[in-house]
Amino acid sequence: MPGMNAGPAPESDDEETAQGLRKVIHIDMDAFFAAVEQRDNPALRGKPVAVGGSSARGVVAAASYEARMFGVRSAMPSVRAARLCPDLVFCPPRFEVYKAVSRQIRSVFVHFTPHVEPLSLDEAYLDVTDDLRGIGSATRIAELIRQRIRAETGLTASAGVSYNKFLAKLASDQNKPDGLCVIRPGEGSAFVARLPVARFHGVGPRGAEKMASLGIQTGADLAAKDLAFLRSHFGSQADYLYRAARGIDLRRIRADRPRKSVGGERTFEHDISTGPALREALERIITIVWERIERSGAKGRTVTLKLKDTVFQTITRARSQALPVADEAEFAAAARALLDSVLPLPQPVRLMGLTLSALEGEAAPPASVEAGQGTLPF
Repeated sequence: MPGMNAGPAPESDDEETAQGLRKVIHIDMDAFFAAVEQRDNPALRGKPVAVGGSSARGVVAAASYEARMFGVRSAMPSVRAARLCPDLVFCPPRFEVYKAVSRQIRSVFVHFTPHVEPLSLDEAYLDVTDDLRGIGSATRIAELIRQRIRAETGLTASAGVSYNKFLAKLASDQNKPDGLCVIRPGEGSAFVARLPVARFHGVGPRGAEKMASLGIQTGADLAAKDLAFLRSHFGSQADYLYRAARGIDLRRIRADRPRKSVGGERTFEHDISTGPALREALERIITIVWERIERSGAKGRTVTLKLKDTVFQTITRARSQALPVADEAEFAAAARALLDSVLPLPQPVRLMGLTLSALEGEAAPPASVEAGQGTLPF
């Protein structure tokens, strides 16, 4: 799970306020890739749509809300998605189109503020603390952004407005699709207290399951645990959880921050222990991560494999080369070699991830390490 900040955790929203209250908007496009396909092909409107390959090795990159009603989700194997929704329509990805639409959306953002931190093609944080256009409120700015996105692209976006990034991201997911949610100063702790911990960014199904075994179901349950308890059970994740349970996040918007890596990780529904099963899982992750790499246009020289076992020990292996990885075949070959280098494993695996790093302009990391930074979950 990503840590929010290092150092001592503030005790309340008031301490964050004293350190400088911000006005933060998180914009998240609704089912972005699938929505673009439905926009451009009227025959797909109202139908369950998945962007991705329909082959046996295909993976869903995005699903429309009609498809999500059947349980179809991104990163799901296409075969399983088709079983859940027999009428599912598969569309091959058109990343150049998605990038072009993303640029349109970005131009809307910068009309209101230069402080834009993109997270992907379809979401970003905006700091509108300085009301450059004299609009009067962050909520009104969010409304105007959503209106302009719809007018200029024909697509809908959901927005969260709050006084920090953590809360703004939670808020944008609250009333999806095409929704707006505002968490005002002083409301963060109460808002978080009501949420299931599975809604917290970075708490996956297995993490929520472990918390449930400790009697932690909601933000309020989490806030009732002291830092010592959390550190004893969650190690380096404890500070993040402590802050999150109190609605605290002191991170600032970092506009145009340099990308250091592209990747993803997946927590499995069931632990995997055999070589063949791990190799099969790796193939699906290769497909998903390479799509992200293509989407971002990144060029990198280091491929890193991350594994987390059932006792929460993490192993990472990395391979660097002199020239950037040329294509998916070269990326896949490196990933397979890294997995083969650690087999057989002493414990079953609950999580697997891949990243491409040492991007153009960045230094390569050591060729083999035992602990590494986590990537964003699928």
